Amino acid sequence: MQKKVIGRKEEIRLLNKYAASNRAEFVALYGRRRVGKTFLVNQVFKGRLTFSMIGLMEGDKNAQLHAFTDALDLCGHPVAKQPKNWYEAFQMLRHFLMEKMQDGKECVVFIDELPCFDTRKSNFVNALGYFWNSWASLQDNLLLIVCGSATSWMMKNVIDNHGGLHDRITHEMHLKEFNLRETEEYLHEFGFPWDRTMALQTYMVMGGIPYYLSLLDPSQSLAQNIDRLYFQADGEMKREFQRLYKTLFSSPEPYIAIIETLFEKKKGLTRDEIAEAIKTNANGNLTKMLQNLVDCDIIRFYHVKNKAIGSRKGLYQLLDFYSIFYLQFMKSRTTNGHFWTQSLNTPAINTWMGLSFERICLTHIPQIKQALRIGGIKTEYYSWRGTDPETQQQAQVDLIIERADRMINLCEAKYSEKPYLLSKEEYEKYMRRVDLFKQQTRFSGGIIPTFITANGLQRTPYSEHITMQITMDDLFREIE
Repeated sequence: MQKKVIGRKEEIRLLNKYAASNRAEFVALYGRRRVGKTFLVNQVFKGRLTFSMIGLMEGDKNAQLHAFTDALDLCGHPVAKQPKNWYEAFQMLRHFLMEKMQDGKECVVFIDELPCFDTRKSNFVNALGYFWNSWASLQDNLLLIVCGSATSWMMKNVIDNHGGLHDRITHEMHLKEFNLRETEEYLHEFGFPWDRTMALQTYMVMGGIPYYLSLLDPSQSLAQNIDRLYFQADGEMKREFQRLYKTLFSSPEPYIAIIETLFEKKKGLTRDEIAEAIKTNANGNLTKMLQNLVDCDIIRFYHVKNKAIGSRKGLYQLLDFYSIFYLQFMKSRTTNGHFWTQSLNTPAINTWMGLSFERICLTHIPQIKQALRIGGIKTEYYSWRGTDPETQQQAQVDLIIERADRMINLCEAKYSEKPYLLSKEEYEKYMRRVDLFKQQTRFSGGIIPTFITANGLQRTPYSEHITMQITMDDLFREIE
C-alpha cells in the first residue's frame, strides 16, 4: 500500500516529469538528515524502481560491494561472485539494466546514501562517472537518482564535481523541511488533536523535519511528548545532535564550534566575527564550512544595511530549530525527566518562544509577502542595524521588505498565546526605530508599520497605528 506523501507537490511533479522525459536524466537529491529524501523517492516510484541500493554507514569498501551484490540479488539478478571493485560492479549493473530496458519502458535507478560508498581508495566516484559517461547517458529511458544526507559531500563530489561527473547532473533537487502548513497537515493526517498554537510550538522545538514529527505520540500532549523524547533517560532525541552533525560532515567538530558560537549571538555574526570567536583564520576554508552549513539548512546568510558591516559581507545566523532547542535546554544534561512539563510559562521558555517565533517568520517570508498582498511586486528583504545617537544603544530590525513600488514593510514579530498587548512604551520604541531607519538609510519612500503576531494585536490606541497586521493563520496558508 502506497503511503500518503505530505506536501512535496512540486518535487513529485518534477520526478515524474524526469522519468517521462524520453532522455537520460541524472538527478542529485540532497537535504539534511531525516528530511524524507528516501521516503519521497520510494513512494513516488513505488513498484517502478528497476534497481535500488543504499550505502552502509561506516562500512568499508568490501562491505559496500557486498551491499551492492545483495541489492542486485533482491532485484532478481543474483551474481555468482562479488565484484572486486566499483568498475566491475557498475559493469554488472549495466548488464542487468540492458536486459530490463529492452521493452523501452522507463528504467529508474536509485542509489541512496551515496557518500557512504566513497570509502578510502575505493574510486567509487570515478567508476560512477565512467558508468554514466560511457553508457547510461546514452539511454533515452534511464533515470538515475543519487541521494545523500552529507550535503557538503554531495555538493563537492557530485553537483560541483570537476572530474568525470563535471556538468553531468541534469537536475539537482534540494529537499527542505516542511513549512507550517505541511507540518499541520502531517499532524492532522496522523490523528493529533492539536490546535494551531500547538502545531506552531511543535515547529519551534523540532522544525518541519518529518522523521522528528513521526516520533510524536497523539495520545500525549505536546509537553508530554517533549519530556519523553528529549528529557527522559532513553529519549530518542537526546543524542540526535551529535548524530546529525556526524552524518552531515566527516569532521563535525569545527562545524559544531560554529553552531555553538552562533547560538550565543542570536542575531548573527559576520564571517570575521565567527573566525575570531572560534580562533581560526577568516579564509576560504571557513567560508566553505559556512556555505556547507547554509546548504544543509542549518544556518542562513542574510544582508544587513549597516556601514560597519559592509554591503557585501552580511551576517550568518543559526536557524535550525532542533539545534537551538538542544543548545538552549538539553546541553546541560538535566536529569529531570519532566523538565519541560514543570517549566512551562517560566521566563526562560517564554523568551525562547519569542525568539523561535521570530525565526519562524524568517523561514516563512513567502507566506508573509502573500499576506501583505505583494506577491506580484519585486521585493528585496534584509535586516537593519543602527545606533541611536541620543542613547548610544543599538537599534535593529530583523525583517525589512523593500518593494519596487518604493514602499517598505518594516516588520516586528511578537509571540503571545493571547492577542498581543502593544504598550505605549513599546509602540514609541518601535516608531523610534522607524525614524532612525529613515534617517540613517536616507530612504525617501513610504514605510508601512507591520506587526507579525500569533493571535493578533489587542485593540488599543497604539494598535490602531499599525497599518498591517499578520497572524500565525497567515503563516499557515498555502502559497497560491
